[in-house]
This record gives sequence, structure tokens and C-alpha cells, in this order.
Amino acid sequence: MTARGKDGEGHADDLPDIVDIVMEMGHTPDDAEPASQVLRDIEDPSPPLPRRGAERLPAHLEDLAGRARGYVEAASSANTRRAYASDWKHFAGWCRRQGFSLFPSDPQTVGLYITALASGPAKGEKKSVSTIERRLSSLSWNFSQRGLTLDRKDRHIATVMAGIRNKHASPPRQKEAVLPEDLIAMLEALDRGTLRGLRDRAMLLLGFAGGLRRSEIVGLDVARDQTEDGRGWVEIMEKGMLLVLRGKTGWREVEVGRGSSDITCPVTALQSWLKFARIVHGPLFRRVTGHGKAVGAERLNDQEVARLVKRTALAAGVRSDLSENDRARLFSGHSLRAGLASSAEVDERYVQKQLGHASAEMTRKYQRRRDRFRVNLTKASGL
Repeated sequence: MTARGKDGEGHADDLPDIVDIVMEMGHTPDDAEPASQVLRDIEDPSPPLPRRGAERLPAHLEDLAGRARGYVEAASSANTRRAYASDWKHFAGWCRRQGFSLFPSDPQTVGLYITALASGPAKGEKKSVSTIERRLSSLSWNFSQRGLTLDRKDRHIATVMAGIRNKHASPPRQKEAVLPEDLIAMLEALDRGTLRGLRDRAMLLLGFAGGLRRSEIVGLDVARDQTEDGRGWVEIMEKGMLLVLRGKTGWREVEVGRGSSDITCPVTALQSWLKFARIVHGPLFRRVTGHGKAVGAERLNDQEVARLVKRTALAAGVRSDLSENDRARLFSGHSLRAGLASSAEVDERYVQKQLGHASAEMTRKYQRRRDRFRVNLTKASGL
């Protein structure tokens, strides 16, 4: 399972950085550590550096160890690593307060932990089923990086989790889709005469037309192989632009055609942003500094996409029939993907390909206004 919380309110940078993880040579659960070391692991639960027995790696292998850390980090997204590190820190702190040993992995301890999460110390502090499942996945991953195995099928975990699902599970809360008419109103709420307005315009149009995740939007570079942290690049062509993206299942290509007018054309919007921001190399979307007159060098955080969608949806009066608090909760970065899936009147397989979904069923979850009763099995059966 991948870490969730894709469009949460918190800033991703508020979470602690993931610990450096490297292969442990000769370190097994039988290598008992003193209590003082266990306490240090709770405060700073990083796995030890690679070693043979009780010795550090030879000096000539330290460079390889450093490269190994880089490859481990590349195995998952930055958001996932930060979330897993935060979950591990929370579990370690809970174990310390309850007087439980952190190592080795104990299914009974984990069963009590998820019970505490589901119960909550007070009303309103209970964790959702999806959050608890994410925490379990995180603990399994963290233990495995330390050469330990957490048996999630053990009755102390599996039975408790089944009971939590039966008692607390609720239907998923879907984010509101930003439909074309909504998007046009949101674009009108932006200031076209500023760099920030040009950038935000390009982000909204590109995110909608490409059906992109917020991490995919901010992960784009101007061209191929320009930054180490980039997750794709753009190629502008006569009829549109091609986005080459590195996603969860590998590389994929997304075609974004030109719009029917310059006002709503994602290609024109992106070209205007690049021209006036004078960006020719590196991250596509960056912070605007100096009272809106200068462009920074570092790429935006993906949380900025969620904030942009919320802010412009409120400013444009989208779903004005609801209170401002309810409206703020309805919109997120995923609203752009849901908007394309809900409004593109083409064969479903093309939408599935654009969104990068492995199944049509997943694509249908993003479609908010499809014709649900086009096939009427009641009448077809003769009733």
C-alpha cells in the first residue's frame, strides 16, 4: 500500500525526513542491543550503518554505502518516505510511553497500538481506517529495513484489524471534481498581469488537461535529464505537448493537446509562464519571490497545488451553495484529475490511459457525473 494523505492540509515539509537506510551486513535480531541503544532508537529510530558484526564497513566501501542510500531513497516518493518516517516516530514514541520494547517486532504490541489508534484518547482523535492501514504498511516497511519481519497475518493484528474495519469503516469521501465551467471561473479569479498569476494559470490548466497528480505537476522539468529530483519533462510540439512522467509503475507519456482558444489552452498558458519567468532549464514550476517580481530556483512543493485549487475554487464561488468551510474541504489537487475524468466525453479507455490507471474500475471512481443507468439490467431482465 502506498502512503495516503495525498491532499491533506498539512505541509509535507513539516514531517521529519526519512532515515538513511542501508543494507545491514551481519546484523540480525539476535544481535541484542543495550536498553540505552533502544531508547536512542526510539528518539532517532534510524537503522545502523552497514557493518560486519560489530565493525563498520571498510573505508573503501563507504562510497558504495552512500550510493546505496541514494538508491533506497529513489525506491519510493519523497512524500511516502516522509510519511513512513513520521509513522515510525509515532509508533516508537507510543512504545516508549507504554513501556514496550521496540525490537524485535511483536504482533501483540502492534495489535494494541492499532487498537489505541482506533479508540483514541478523546472524541475526535480517533484515526480513520485508512490511516490505520497506512500505519500498518509503514510499520511493516520500517521493520523490514531493519532486518525484521512483522507478520500482519498474526491473529493479534489481523483479527483486531478486521474488527476495526467492521466497526469503524465508512464510505470513502471523494473530492469535488473541478468541471470545465468551474475551471474557467477559477482562471478568471487569477491576476493575468503577474508572474504568480501566469504560473498558477499554467498549473491549473496543465493539471486538468493532463489529468495529473499534484506531485506530477510540480515534478516536471523543462527538458529531459535536467535535475536529479525531477519526475518528468515536457516537449512542446505544433499540436500540443508531450509529458513524459515517472510514476508508481514506471514511465508513461501523456498527450496534452492545444485548447479551442488561447484563454483555455494549457500549451499557451505554459509557454507564457516560461517566457515571462525566463525559465529555460530546471524545474517547471517555482516559487515567485520579491513581491511577485522574481522567480526562485527551487521547485514548488506539491502541497502548493492543493492550496491553489482550494484558494481559486473559493475565490471563484464554486459550490457557493455550501459554507466556506465545507467548500474548503471539498476541493484538493485531485479535483483536477476528477474533473477531466468526469467531463471528457470520449471512450473510457482514453481517460484511463491519460490518468495512468491500471484498471477501468479505478478510472470510474474519478468520474463524478457519468451516465450510471445507461445499461438498465432491470428492464433487460423483463421487469
